[in-house]
Amino acid sequence: MTAFFTRHYYAVSLILVTLALGLFALNFERRRPRTRELVLIAVLVALAVVSRAVFYFLPQVKPVMAVIIIASVALGARNGFAIGALTGFVSNFIFGQGPWTPWQMLAFGLVGCLAGAAFAPARLPRGRWLIAAFGGLATLALYGPIVDTASVLLFTQNLSWQTAWPIYAAGVSFNAIFAASTFVFLALFGPALEGALTRVRKKYGLR
Repeated sequence: MTAFFTRHYYAVSLILVTLALGLFALNFERRRPRTRELVLIAVLVALAVVSRAVFYFLPQVKPVMAVIIIASVALGARNGFAIGALTGFVSNFIFGQGPWTPWQMLAFGLVGCLAGAAFAPARLPRGRWLIAAFGGLATLALYGPIVDTASVLLFTQNLSWQTAWPIYAAGVSFNAIFAASTFVFLALFGPALEGALTRVRKKYGLR
């Protein structure tokens, strides 16, 4: 068994990531979301996908994470995970599907879930700068390392710290740019988008 995990570490890790996505999907389905809620989620996924696609010429400067975070803050942790994971899946039909897709889905989804949980009522205040700081930190410390781990497992034949650290080091600058752009987009446009989503949620009785 140990030899299997050692030789097939990418396959094993991909199975674990897929199981994690499946568990979140089952949890979402058990809640039995209403049609109007599903429509709103679909619209937000489309908005996030478009926000990632229109900035294709600037690889790491994208508002996609900002859209996912604000949607999660307005609609909650479970909806946030669904919006993030679906965004990763659908947008990769533009940017390219591959074995990295489940990792990006998990990373986007976890950031969304964490945002929805952190800024739930009676928890962190929903201030412009606090949400922006959260977005930058979550992108840098959560999304980036998860996606970099996928690269390590995918492109490293003999897994060790000596072969892994150059990939993590190379990803720092890319993650920092993505985090900074997320901070800026949240600071500039976050309150307006959150206000619009809050009004929609209240109008249609969504929790």
